[in-house]
Amino acid sequence: MAGEIAWISHYDDDYLQKETEDFDFDLGEEIDKEVNAVSVDVILPDDLLERILSYLPLASIFRASCVCKRWNATAERFLWNPSHLLPQKPWYFMFTSSDEPTGHAYDPNLRKWYRIELPFIGTSNWFFSSSYGLVCFMDNDSRTELFTCNPITKSCRKLLRPPGMSSDYGALAVSVDKESHGYIVAVVKSKQVPENVFQWDISIHVYNSKEEAWTTPLTEVLTGWRGGDESVICNGVLYFVVYYIGGVLPENRHALVAYNISNRFSQASLSFIPIPNSLTLSCARLMNMKEKLVMVGGIGKHDRPDIIKGIGIWVLHDRKWEEIVRMPNKYFQGFGEFDEVFASSGVDDLIYIQSYGSPALLTFDMNIKQWRWSQKCPVTKRFPLQLFTGFCFEPRLEIAP
Repeated sequence: MAGEIAWISHYDDDYLQKETEDFDFDLGEEIDKEVNAVSVDVILPDDLLERILSYLPLASIFRASCVCKRWNATAERFLWNPSHLLPQKPWYFMFTSSDEPTGHAYDPNLRKWYRIELPFIGTSNWFFSSSYGLVCFMDNDSRTELFTCNPITKSCRKLLRPPGMSSDYGALAVSVDKESHGYIVAVVKSKQVPENVFQWDISIHVYNSKEEAWTTPLTEVLTGWRGGDESVICNGVLYFVVYYIGGVLPENRHALVAYNISNRFSQASLSFIPIPNSLTLSCARLMNMKEKLVMVGGIGKHDRPDIIKGIGIWVLHDRKWEEIVRMPNKYFQGFGEFDEVFASSGVDDLIYIQSYGSPALLTFDMNIKQWRWSQKCPVTKRFPLQLFTGFCFEPRLEIAP
């Protein structure tokens, strides 16, 4: 099984030496030859071996499976029974525009990067959304090509084309049921009404993996607002960002729209939630963190509101945003030349933030309130306008598209 997932580990020797310099293991130059060597494998029962494996990161379990036939059989049996595994921190997959569909996945447990190939990604401008080990992709050209994939097992499935009109803007979200492993995919399409610059057709299309079919629960015309490319599903509610494009001047330049998709028989309507005015128009990233809606946003300058001067994190409580932290300036400056937009995604307690213009990756742990740079990604910027992007996902073996 380990041979089927050909990860290539990349690491910085100087960095690892710095990380481990506080631990001094002096084994000595000589070993007493009088001592009879006893194989741990002989005296270690299967249940204790499985208990030890449960404390290892996923990549280490795969390595352990290569030790011997017994360990391989135990690891195989163990890996496909995920109830024994301790919770794994989400990985981050980073890639760039290239003719080769490859990228690098960051494991925060071992602080290492692995080279992973996702064959159906042709360019870096695809939309992506992840949930419970499953990642959904949609092309940015026609917004009709959709795939679901488990990046660890590389199992992949192409979905039926969503119905409805072609769109000027599109947003993608996926949600996996942790018990049944069924999933739903939501696509929000936005298209300008002909000969009316202030009106936009909004339609929501939902795919159900059990029925293998699309439904269109809502079509509506918005005046003064258009859809964008940011959305997420949280607690059975689809959230997506809309932007003010003219007409009656609102209090906020952009807003969050909520739509309940959990009850397919209800006649739910769109509900608008203001987004803080301090955020720049193009930098509001939504994510589901333990069924709480979290937003990472760029904070604009007072005199030039579309230029980022910092980054903050908000949590939605009863239709109101609560700012919980701002990125310290030393980390913000650590990205170097920061673009007007950035990538950010998160799962459980871990949030990843990445500049489009750099492979630098920053993490924030919501539980312990800690900022930390990842280990340097083994990708170099080859030309000034090269862009990087990515997404986080849960490393799971039991999820199949």
